[in-house]
Amino acid sequence: MTAIFTPKLRKLLFGISAAETLVATRGFTVSNPAVKTRIEQIGSSFVEGYHAALLDNNPVSLAVTLNASPLEQRGFVFEGAAMGLVICDFLAPWRQSRWQAFLQGPGAAHTYMLHVGAGWAMARLPGFGGMLKNLDPLLRWLVLDGYGFHEGYFHSNKSIVSQIYPNSISGYGYCAFDQGLGRSFWFVYGADAQRIASIINDFPLSRRKALWSGVGLAAAYAGGVAVADLQTLAELADQYQPQLAQGAAFAAKARQLASNPAEHTQNACRIFCRTTADVAAGITDQALLDLPFDDSTLPAYEYWRQRIQASFSE
Repeated sequence: MTAIFTPKLRKLLFGISAAETLVATRGFTVSNPAVKTRIEQIGSSFVEGYHAALLDNNPVSLAVTLNASPLEQRGFVFEGAAMGLVICDFLAPWRQSRWQAFLQGPGAAHTYMLHVGAGWAMARLPGFGGMLKNLDPLLRWLVLDGYGFHEGYFHSNKSIVSQIYPNSISGYGYCAFDQGLGRSFWFVYGADAQRIASIINDFPLSRRKALWSGVGLAAAYAGGVAVADLQTLAELADQYQPQLAQGAAFAAKARQLASNPAEHTQNACRIFCRTTADVAAGITDQALLDLPFDDSTLPAYEYWRQRIQASFSE
């Protein structure tokens, strides 16, 4: 059975064409050539990591390959690899989880990106939702964030234009999904602040906070625009400034943990959070103290987000 899904066959059956990450293929609205280049570069890095995992799902040797990628892009490469490892786990369920081994071993510094990347696999595998209950009770919601990004990136007409949720999520999952969906707006609408704000305003009020969190996260982690554009985005966020800042703080923490800092993350934190990236990352750590994991009304992840948002409301 193991021999059926050789590395080359896994890539042949589950690989993603380079063309799938092109702005023209996706039909994204991108008017700025520099932003177009950035979006396609990120997509290419993700696919690079994804294919690397399909071809080599050994956590140790895979990490060596991924760590050879450019530092600033490395998070996207690890995110793609996470998707590939979950696919490999699905094809060989009798083996120890490669994704878990990677998460607990050489990929630990990219834990946030690995959970998000697993969400891409969730979007493409049947019955994947059952895996969530076995994951970290805090970070498992980032898997649904990744799912939301995937749906916005690949199925924007359904998820953004028609505002339809997948049937596989429910309850608090909607909020986690929406943060990821908001992240996808940065790509789908070419980091255009005016366009993004307009799209969010088309959504029900109940969904806007999570969407703005996602936009803040993408703007800070992916970057691609000038400081003036970030300032415009902050102004348009208006009453959702705390959510925008919380997303940026998440991005700062992800980069701090992985030791892959970026100037655009620093700029976003300075504008959205009114502080440095390191201080913003520290706020996410402080908000983790004594989280209520036994509350039946809200998951600890949402308390975490709300605490961070509150710190930027003062």
